[in-house]
Amino acid sequence: MVAGAYPFLAEGGLGSAGVYVGQDAWSGGGFCFDPWVLYSQGIITNPNCLLAGVVGKGKSCLAKSLATRSIAFGRRVYVPGDPKGEWSVVAKAVGGAAIQLGGGSRNRLNPLDTGPRDPAIPDSQWQLLVANRRRALVGSLAQSALGRPLMSVEHTALDVSLAGAAAAVEPTLPMLVDLLLEPQSAPPGSSAAELARDGRDLAHAMRRLVAGDLGGLFDGPSTLTFDPALPMVSLDLSQIQGSDQLIAMVMTCASAWMEAALSAPDGGQRWVIYDEAWRLMRQPALLARMQSQWKLSRGLGIANLLIVHRLSDLDAVGNAGSESRALARGLLGDCSTKIVYQQEVSEAPQTALELGLSTAERAQLPDLQRGEGLWRVGQRAFVVRHVATDEELTLFDTNSRMEVPRSAI
Repeated sequence: MVAGAYPFLAEGGLGSAGVYVGQDAWSGGGFCFDPWVLYSQGIITNPNCLLAGVVGKGKSCLAKSLATRSIAFGRRVYVPGDPKGEWSVVAKAVGGAAIQLGGGSRNRLNPLDTGPRDPAIPDSQWQLLVANRRRALVGSLAQSALGRPLMSVEHTALDVSLAGAAAAVEPTLPMLVDLLLEPQSAPPGSSAAELARDGRDLAHAMRRLVAGDLGGLFDGPSTLTFDPALPMVSLDLSQIQGSDQLIAMVMTCASAWMEAALSAPDGGQRWVIYDEAWRLMRQPALLARMQSQWKLSRGLGIANLLIVHRLSDLDAVGNAGSESRALARGLLGDCSTKIVYQQEVSEAPQTALELGLSTAERAQLPDLQRGEGLWRVGQRAFVVRHVATDEELTLFDTNSRMEVPRSAI
């Protein structure tokens, strides 16, 4: 009877394999989690995770604990965009690298880099792979820059310009923009003058990446290399100020630069962490790229972690019935593990509906304390108290600016 009223009491846990997270609030035992192990056991259908919680309840601390503790198990961690710079100190502390963009930094990334090549891939297949990767990138950039889908003539102008830039030994975005403004060739049924007219709006929108407020970030060959052997690599975007659209364009370029390492056959198992994801999901082009990475997670050995404040953030993506809303919902559907920290009372019914929670599980949401989360792992549920060491709490602290000096009390 008691187990029926409180299903958590009947839960035997996930076993001892993987990262120690904390204490199972209902059984009192330790709680460990490893998406790769759980996938191999058939408990979950994919390694992707969603982490939601209101500000100040410890979800960032949990994300950093999962990431850093996983390193001891041979996993690597990539943070393709850190809007607040919170992961930089963490990356450096574990022997990784934090790459800062903007704010006077001389770091420059070329998102059209080919990346490391698998020797087993034939030349023709490799060339096709690189071409497809570049086309997906510039297509996403173009849509983000314009704030709308491309027209058919713009697709043609972009394809021709990209093919011209790719003929160079080291193609760059400035080459692409120059060829959009002044095409050197044209496909059948179009002239160079017509192609320039068709791609004019697109060229000026993308020029922002190489000569506008983002000049110096992506306008030439890369000044550094990506070392996939490092335990953690974070791209610090905290010095880049602007709209969500601007941040999304930067993240599109930065994540494309990382993709070559993510697709390397010897890359091992890796966490890819999208912090402040609510900002990114507002950009349809970047959302589509994220969904593609979600779908490829099992083949690439990747566990994506999507961090939002609340599940209703997904409803802020596009209009009801839009493709963007469907893509955002698809990301949620492709996360076999959902971790929910305290939610406002008004959010609890919708969260329970989204996750298929029982009445007992739903009742926990508004009462969860700082560091407590409701974990939905496949079809199983747990309330887990995250346990962090003093050193971790100091390293992961995101509230230092809000602390009141003792002299002021």
